[in-house]
Amino acid sequence: MKMWKRKISALLSVLLLASLLASCGDGRTGSGQDLSEEEAMETLDALLTKVNVHEVPAEMDLGEEHAGGLAAELPEIDTYPVTAQGAGQVDVEILASTEKSTKAQSGPNIDGWLVDVAEEFNAQNYTLEDGRTVSVTVRAVASGTATDYIISGKYMPDAFSPANELWASMIESRGVSLDLVERSIAGNTAGILMSERKYEEFTEAHGEVTLENVVDATLNGEILLGYTNPYVSSTGLNILTAMLQSFDPQNPLGEQAVSKLEDLQAMIPPVAYTTAQMRESAIKGLLDAMVMEYQAYINQPELKDYHFTPFGVRHDNPVYAVEGCPPEKRQALELFTEFCLEPQAQQMAEECGFNGHSSYQGQDADFTGDQLFEAQEIWKKKKDAGQPVVAVFVTDVSGSMEGTPIAELKSSLLNASQYINEDSYVGLISYSDDVYLHLPIAEFSNTQRAAFNGGVKSLLASGGTATYDAVLVALNMLMQAKEEIPNARLMMFVLSDGEQTEGYDFSKVAPVIRGLRVPVHTICYGTALEEMEEMSGLNEASSTKATPEDVVYNLKNIFNAQM
Repeated sequence: MKMWKRKISALLSVLLLASLLASCGDGRTGSGQDLSEEEAMETLDALLTKVNVHEVPAEMDLGEEHAGGLAAELPEIDTYPVTAQGAGQVDVEILASTEKSTKAQSGPNIDGWLVDVAEEFNAQNYTLEDGRTVSVTVRAVASGTATDYIISGKYMPDAFSPANELWASMIESRGVSLDLVERSIAGNTAGILMSERKYEEFTEAHGEVTLENVVDATLNGEILLGYTNPYVSSTGLNILTAMLQSFDPQNPLGEQAVSKLEDLQAMIPPVAYTTAQMRESAIKGLLDAMVMEYQAYINQPELKDYHFTPFGVRHDNPVYAVEGCPPEKRQALELFTEFCLEPQAQQMAEECGFNGHSSYQGQDADFTGDQLFEAQEIWKKKKDAGQPVVAVFVTDVSGSMEGTPIAELKSSLLNASQYINEDSYVGLISYSDDVYLHLPIAEFSNTQRAAFNGGVKSLLASGGTATYDAVLVALNMLMQAKEEIPNARLMMFVLSDGEQTEGYDFSKVAPVIRGLRVPVHTICYGTALEEMEEMSGLNEASSTKATPEDVVYNLKNIFNAQM
C-alpha cells in the first residue's frame, strides 16, 4: 500500500523528482550541493513517490523479556582484549582503563603505557619471598564497563585501575570491597578545551577559564559546550558531578542543582557517545568548548591550538585490589605498582602524555557512590531539558539478516527498550525489498511499549535490502512529528548488517539527511559498513559495530545516552 505522500499533484511530483534527483549528483555526500531544509523537504517528497510502504497490524506484547539484568547484558570478558599477558607462577590480572592499556597495532604505543610497563615488569622475573615468580596480565576495559563487570559479579579481576576514583566509590557502594594499593601510578587530569579564537574571546569577557565561568557562559548562550556520556566516560562523569557541585555545593543533588542542570542541558548539544565523535564536532567548528583528558588532548595534533584548563577530580589512575584477591597476588600487585613508580616507568608515562599539570590539586570527590549513581539517573532524566525526543527505529529484515543477525537485533532492541524514557516518542519500521510500517510515532506509554515489543518480535528476515528507501520513510515520519511537536529533538536509529541492494542509493539520499539535520545513529551487525558510518557522520551521530558478543550491552549504552 502506498502511503506517507505529501498532498502535491502527481505532475508536480514528477517534475520535482526529475529536477531534484539531477541536482543531487551521482557521487557521495560531498559531490552534490548542500540543500536547505526547504529544498531537502521538496526532494524528500519527490523521492518518496517511488517508495512502497506497507502497513503491518500492531501485535501487542506485554512481556518484559529483557536480558536478565546487568550481568546478562554484559558480554563475556574475552570480548575485551588482553594486551599484556603474564606467565608467572603468581599472575595478577588488572582491568585497566583504555587510555593506558590499549596496545597499538602500529606506530607509537601512546595509549599503551601500562602495557609496555607490564611487559618490562614481566621480563624481570620478580619473585615473592617463597621464590615463586610473579607477573601481571593487563586487560583493556573502559572504566565504566569494568565497573559494571565488578558490580554485577559477571567477572571479578584481581585488580582494577580506573581513570579516576569515582568508579571505585560506585563499586564499593554496591557492596564490593576494594583495597587501595596505590593512589596514582600515572598523573592525569580532565580539562576544558577551547579553540584559540574562543579562548581569547572568553578570557577577555570573563577573565580566567573556570568551570563556573564556562557554565555561566553556556547558560547565557555565549558558547557551545560538549561532553561525553557520564554512564561510560570518566570525563563525562567528572564534569557532571563538578557541575552539580558548582550549582549547589551544600546539596548538589537537590532541587536547585537539578533545575540548573536542566537549564544548562537546554543550551548543550546532545551528548557525544565517544570522545572521538565529540572531537570531530569541535574540529568542524560545531563546538566552542569540550571536555577531554589531558593525555588524550596532548596526543592529538589537530588540537594543538586549543587551550586546556583542568577541572574536577584528578584522573590519576589509582590501583585497587578487588575483593577476593589472594594475599600472594596482593603482594605481586604491590611489586608491580612500585615498578610503575620507578623513574624509567614514569619517564615512559610522560612520553605517552601522562603527568602533565602535576600542580593541579583537583577537586575533592564529595559524592558517595550512591550519590554518583543518583547523579547519573538525574542526568538521564534531565539531559533533554524538557525537549521531547522523537525517534524512529529502522530495522533491516533482508535475507542476509536471517538466523543469528535477526535474533541479535531483536534481543538487543527488546532489552535496550527498557532504557527509553517514558516521555520519548517512538516509531518502528522494517525493510527488505519494500518498507514496512509497524508502529507510527507516539509517546512511549505502556501501550506503545507493548506495541513496540510486539513489532520487534514479529520481525522476519527475507528479500533484498532497500536501506535508503526506509531512511526516507523514517525522515518523513520524523518531519511530520516535528509539525506536531515543534521543539522535538529528532533522531533515527538504523540497525543493519549489509549493503543496500534495492531502491535508492546513498548518494541520492545523503543530501536530504544533511539538509534536514536529523542525526542518524547506525548499529552495524556483523561488519563495520563504510556507508553506515558515513551516514552517521552527516549530522554528528554515533556509528557502532555490534558484534554478537557485545551488541546488547552496546545498544543499552547508546540508549542511555540518547533516549
